Amino acid sequence: MATPYKILIMGASYGSLLGTKLALAGHTVNLVCLPAEADLINSEGAVVRLPVKGRDGLVEINSQKLPGKMSAGGTTAFKPADFDLVALAMQEPQYRSPGVRELLDAVAKSRVPCMSIMNMPPLPYLKRIPGINAEGIRGCYTDPTVWDSFDPALMTLCSPDPQAFRPPEDKVNVLQVRLPTNFKSARFDSDAHTAILRRLEADIEASRFDTGSGKIELPVKLKVHESVFVPLAKWAMLLAGNYRCVQKDGMRPIKEAVHSDPAASRAVYDWVVRLCVSLGADEKDLVPFDKYANAALSLLTPSSAARALANGAPNIERVDRLVQTIAAQKGMRLEAIDQTVTLVDGWVDANRRKAA
Repeated sequence: MATPYKILIMGASYGSLLGTKLALAGHTVNLVCLPAEADLINSEGAVVRLPVKGRDGLVEINSQKLPGKMSAGGTTAFKPADFDLVALAMQEPQYRSPGVRELLDAVAKSRVPCMSIMNMPPLPYLKRIPGINAEGIRGCYTDPTVWDSFDPALMTLCSPDPQAFRPPEDKVNVLQVRLPTNFKSARFDSDAHTAILRRLEADIEASRFDTGSGKIELPVKLKVHESVFVPLAKWAMLLAGNYRCVQKDGMRPIKEAVHSDPAASRAVYDWVVRLCVSLGADEKDLVPFDKYANAALSLLTPSSAARALANGAPNIERVDRLVQTIAAQKGMRLEAIDQTVTLVDGWVDANRRKAA
C-alpha cells in the first residue's frame, strides 16, 4: 500500500469510531482526549462494538489488533503540522476549553486540511456556502472566536450520521454503535486535499476485519461528495428528532420525538429540507423523511444534546438556533422550530443558573 496517512482526531468518542475504521484501513491515527481516556486507549486499545448485517450480537474491534496504528494523548501531545489531515470530533462547546482552544488555533495556523464530524458545522465551513451571512450566525456558537484563524478553503464537514454511545457500565475506551450508517463528507475546495479524502474512502471500502473465523466487511464507511450541502442533510434529522427530545419537564427518546406525532415531525423535517434547498442544495443530496423515520425506530434513548441538558450542561451544540437564524436570513420561520429553541433555551438558562 502507499505510505499511510497520519491523521489527528480531536475527540475520542466519535473519534474512536472514525479512528478504528482508518486504522483498519492501515493508516496512523492519533486521538486527542482526556488523560484517563488516553491512558486506557494506549494500554488496552480503543474498543468499538457494532452491529453487522447477518450476524448475531455485536462485532468487537480493538484498535491494537488492526493493521494501522492508533495512540492517544492530551492537547499538548501532538503537533498539527506533522499530520496530513485533522478531524474535529468533539462537541462544539468543548473547543473553547483551556488546552483545546490553543490546539485548535495551532491546527488553523498549520494550514493542514481539517474535516469536522461535529453536528454543529464549524463557522469557517458555513463561509463556503454563499447563501449564508456568516457574521449573522456567530451568536449561535458557544465561542465563535475559536474559529477566527481558519481559512474556509481548508475546512470541510462530514455528517456524523452513525449513532454511537459510551455504555455507562463499560470503561471509557468502549464505544457502542447502534446505527451503523456512513460518514458523509463534502469535498475540500482544493483537489489535492479532496484526493486525501478519496483515498481514505477507497481504503476503508477495501478493508476487511478478521474475526478469527474469516474476514468480513464492516459497516460505517466514509463517503465523499462533490456537493457542500450533503452533510447538511443532518439538520432535518436533528430538528425533527434530536432537539425535539427536549420537553419542558424532561427528555424523551428520539423514537418517541419522531413517531409520537409523525405528521408534526414530517412538517419540521420537510421545512428544514426546504431551507437547505433555498441555500442551494439539491433535494437528491438530502435524505427523505421516510428513510429517517425508519432509522429513528431503533433510537430508543434521548439524543446526546437532550441527555447533556438533563445532566446539567450549561452549553450544548445549538444546531436548533443555527437553523432558526439561517432561516430568518432567508425570510423563513416555523413555529415548531421556535418552540424547540425556546425549550432548549429554558434548559440552558436553568443549568447556567444552577452552575453559577
